[in-house]
Amino acid sequence: MAEEYVIIRVRRAPRRRRRGPVFGPADAEPDTESLDVNVVTSRDAVAEAHADPDVKASARSMPMQLIAPVSISAVALDASAPALAANVAWGVRAVGADTSPFDGNGIVVAVLDTGIDRSHPAFKGVELIEKDFTGDGNGDVNGHGTHCAGTIFGRDVDGMRIGIARGVTTALIGKVIGKAGGSSAKIASAIHWAIENNANVISMSLGIDFPGYQAELQREGLRPEPATSMALEGYRQNLAVFDSISELIESLARFHEPCLLIAAAGNESRRQNVPPYEIAASPPAVSEGFVSVAALQDGPQGFSVASFSNTGAKLSGPGVNITSAKVGGGLVSMDGTSMATPHVAGVAALWAQKLRRDGTFTSSKFSSDVVSSATRSPLIPASTLAAVGAGIVRAPQS
Repeated sequence: MAEEYVIIRVRRAPRRRRRGPVFGPADAEPDTESLDVNVVTSRDAVAEAHADPDVKASARSMPMQLIAPVSISAVALDASAPALAANVAWGVRAVGADTSPFDGNGIVVAVLDTGIDRSHPAFKGVELIEKDFTGDGNGDVNGHGTHCAGTIFGRDVDGMRIGIARGVTTALIGKVIGKAGGSSAKIASAIHWAIENNANVISMSLGIDFPGYQAELQREGLRPEPATSMALEGYRQNLAVFDSISELIESLARFHEPCLLIAAAGNESRRQNVPPYEIAASPPAVSEGFVSVAALQDGPQGFSVASFSNTGAKLSGPGVNITSAKVGGGLVSMDGTSMATPHVAGVAALWAQKLRRDGTFTSSKFSSDVVSSATRSPLIPASTLAAVGAGIVRAPQS
């Protein structure tokens, strides 16, 4: 496998002379800036980039893996089933989307995942702009991306409401996980593409594959000790890359509308094992400026953290027994922080619509309002900050 390096820089457009009379230094328009992501295969190119003051971070690309569902089960359209009560998926109701006056209309959402089944009835009327970063071609063989997209903006399927923001009419579908997995370079490139296409919300249910990277280095001939050291350094550098991407997106918001980056915390914890253990979330979820998402399950005493959900998330969303679109048509139920993340992304689209209406759609307020909307009141008292963050995200109600 050829080495890839990702380089993050600010791209500045040259000043242009204004037409008409010249009045001192104000005769030129202000600089315009944008995020620039370059993927190179030469270490020399990386070394040269370090001399460029506009370069903010660089790293050797690391494997990225799908945060695969913990379980998948068939769904029968039976109104008596708990998940289908009143023909509204429980996650939609749990975040208050069913009572919100907002539907995400006019908001552009990006889903960076395994692609989408564009023929599914859940996406009828949505302009789906697809881009393949894997080399496998567009479409969704896995089904994960289709399920996540359905939760964010899916239309009703056979009378069943599955989508949070059913008014979204434009969605960017970046296929970043394919047959051979993915990479941090592909994810960074896809985020760049989404920003260039005016995304307001970017949903990512994936994470760095640290063990896979270490194993790859050993296959290249390194002993375990240096392979571990290099993997740790790669982890640090890639964290800095995603930190820089988020920082640049926020700082460049003066040139375009805000965009919120949302990522799954991961499913590696095992709270019900003997002994139990918890795993911390990994990049990109833990990167500065990203909204990391834990998974909740419903129970007789209220919502609680799912046994598999990793720690350290900023907030939570429904992530167990989540009904959404299935590749080939129909519905399927999945469990995972991957399922919780699109709930937050859908709610973020509702908040974006509200803030735009109110004339307060700024980067800082967008992030603040989404995170501060979270509440712990429906959660069981034993829920900890480490497990569930600020609580379950809530849709705007007025």
